[in-house]
Amino acid sequence: MDKLRAMSLFVRLAERGSFTLVADELGTSKSMVSKEISRLEADIGARLLHRSTRSLQLTTIGNGYLKHCQEILERIEAAESFVHGVQEQPRGKLKINAPMALGMSHLSQVFADFMQEYPEMELDIHLNDEPVDLIENGFDLGFRAASRTFDSNYIGKPLMDFSYAVCTSKSYLQKHGAVTQVEDLVHHNCFIYSYFRGQDIWPLQEGVKIKGTLRVNSTPFMLDLIKAGLGIGFIPDFISAGAIKEGSVIELLQKVEKPRLTLYAMYPARHFVPPKIKLCIQFLQDWFEKHQKETVSR
Repeated sequence: MDKLRAMSLFVRLAERGSFTLVADELGTSKSMVSKEISRLEADIGARLLHRSTRSLQLTTIGNGYLKHCQEILERIEAAESFVHGVQEQPRGKLKINAPMALGMSHLSQVFADFMQEYPEMELDIHLNDEPVDLIENGFDLGFRAASRTFDSNYIGKPLMDFSYAVCTSKSYLQKHGAVTQVEDLVHHNCFIYSYFRGQDIWPLQEGVKIKGTLRVNSTPFMLDLIKAGLGIGFIPDFISAGAIKEGSVIELLQKVEKPRLTLYAMYPARHFVPPKIKLCIQFLQDWFEKHQKETVSR
């Protein structure tokens, strides 16, 4: 039995919580995964998992063994990364989760630059605005916008600060009248972003409840409909800044205070952080520091 392969399989299984998911990821059968784990249990002389038709749970010994396996595998990866670093050609795979809008607006250029700098690195990037558990889904790195720190399972490295803009078009205002104060919004067609925490309450002054004919999970899509003169949106300024600058949309209520958020590169907290993650984080921080002004400039 290949002990390291079996340990790696056990860690993956513990993180995914499903024989089927692990089998699909590895391109093998569920029975083969189960047999490998059973051989590992026989080899160490202890049951690691409680199996049932509906769930998979670690035993007490399994929980402890998992931590040791993770440390061993991380040390092996660190050793290999050290060798690659000495050879001045970092290698490895990074699985990354990022919001769709950010991926379409800025991250494509960030990672184009990263791939040019480190051509031997392999990126597996998933764009999705829906909240995703990084650990459960096996991501090395994720991007999150937040106004507060994260729980102890994650470490967040700040990349840039941003705010929001209330956007519409000149043609919309010509048809439906001016918006000069927050209270005016209740009489207008205000679009709702599906994953916005406040949903139909925009955080302006004491909060204003809005309504409209569009609910969508993509702010770039929303911005296109705003340009077409169909409504008003509450959009992150890294999405709306270009359209405002070119004049295809206009910003309303500019003097009204709006929430400020920080974009973080977030990764699972570990005793040993793989060098490839450290390398990517440092590149991201340097890149955003260099491009911060142009990223959110009007």
